[in-house]
Amino acid sequence: MVSLKDIKEEVISGEKEEEKETKKKSKKDKEEKESKEAKISDLPGIGPGTVQKLEDAGIYDLMGVAVLSPTDLSEMAGLGEAVARKAIQAARKMMNLGFQTGEEFSEKRKEIVFITTGSKNLDNLLGGKGVETKAITEAYGAFGSGKSQLGFTLTVRTQLPIEMGGANGKAVFVDTEGTFRPERIRQIASGMGLNPENVLKNIFVARAFNSDHQILLLDKVTEMIKNGEPIKLIVIDSLTAHFRAEFSGRGQLADRQQKLNKYLHNLMRLAEQHNVAIYVTNQVMSNPGMLFGDPTTAIGGNIVGHASTYRIYLRKGKKGSRVAKLIDAPNLPENETIFFLGPKGVTDEETVSED
Repeated sequence: MVSLKDIKEEVISGEKEEEKETKKKSKKDKEEKESKEAKISDLPGIGPGTVQKLEDAGIYDLMGVAVLSPTDLSEMAGLGEAVARKAIQAARKMMNLGFQTGEEFSEKRKEIVFITTGSKNLDNLLGGKGVETKAITEAYGAFGSGKSQLGFTLTVRTQLPIEMGGANGKAVFVDTEGTFRPERIRQIASGMGLNPENVLKNIFVARAFNSDHQILLLDKVTEMIKNGEPIKLIVIDSLTAHFRAEFSGRGQLADRQQKLNKYLHNLMRLAEQHNVAIYVTNQVMSNPGMLFGDPTTAIGGNIVGHASTYRIYLRKGKKGSRVAKLIDAPNLPENETIFFLGPKGVTDEETVSED
């Protein structure tokens, strides 16, 4: 039988644990507040002129400095390597970079927002809720497979409130192939009962004319976020078009992959830092060495494959449907499903629209 004394001790013990947790939380909040308040100008050897140079290069916060190498910082800001090294070490100390427990990491994962695709089938394929922030979701397939349509749908749905499967934010659409169509956005918005003009105002579109321009636009997105734009989704349609056209032949393959790799790492860093969802479309080629099965292969090889958190292969199905096959995901088995394209964009309804 449990005595009153035991119950009292248990209550006191619980209160002590609660007190410990409160102190721990308050310490963590204080550390986070301090790291948020610290600026680049607080770093040793970094003056206003250097801050301006870094901002011109797309570095706006301590995390941006902390992840650089001394050589990169030296080149960007015109500093000596010794000064650059000191500044990076100070930034890392202020940001408290290092290991954390699995429990702490799990707690941080609660910041992630999911954007519904409009199709329950497709959402379930991606884990149940749709495209997630702090991740790169890649869709590859032949023309007409629905890659761009999924991108259009996401730019509209990201504007919905969180409880409706949106991210309550704006979208950026980087157009490398001239695929963006305002009239299709209007149609999707109207189909969902939204104001088409308001929806279009919340989508920032940029036409990238070459790979360097495509890379530069990432810095512009970072600048927009810094200036207060609530961007929650970046769509790149397509990721590899310019890299494929500008670096042709086996002799330039290594240069192409290196440049593409750096671009993807910058994308991932942006997604992590600002809690943004990245959706990229990818071109395909036919593998002549494949005698059996589907010879369709994504461009970019292992570089793109490893960088993508979620990788989906899209193709045309029967009766106007599209088939989505999950090729790779960190927590999901390989699987496939079908969806359709209609006035609301991506949907489970059998209403067909052209890609």
